[in-house]
Amino acid sequence: MKKVKPCLWFNYNADEALEYYAKVFKNFEVTNVVKYGPNQGGPEGATLTADFRVEDQEFMALNGGPHFQFNEAVSIMVFCEDQKEVDRYWEMLTDGGMESQCGWLKDRFGLSWQIVPKRFIELLKSPDKQKKDKMMAAMMKMVKLDIAELENAMNS
Repeated sequence: MKKVKPCLWFNYNADEALEYYAKVFKNFEVTNVVKYGPNQGGPEGATLTADFRVEDQEFMALNGGPHFQFNEAVSIMVFCEDQKEVDRYWEMLTDGGMESQCGWLKDRFGLSWQIVPKRFIELLKSPDKQKKDKMMAAMMKMVKLDIAELENAMNS
């Protein structure tokens, strides 16, 4: 067990979310499920919590009901190897969700994600402030991040 594990509150649709994330992420595993018992505040026999892993990150899904909603104050970052991977995650996670800007989106459950090419992080480390400023200006106009456009902006 890792020392820190994010807990994600779902509106009694955690099972649906887990099935969805299992399709989105190749390295996904549910590691434990706890069901509601009698008089525990939720539908008896339904999932109360589910521990799961995406890549090497552990999470817990809590089927807590409608009391709390996700918002953009917390997002999950996915670092992508190339544009093909950016495009794949973007397409899958916006299915039933919504695009935002600068690589941010909300999935169909309202959870915020940042789909970030690793190349963007490399470009941010450039010591050339003018080039980096051009790249950042281009990024601020994007919805989904485009590696080639970021590189072109930086080298223009």
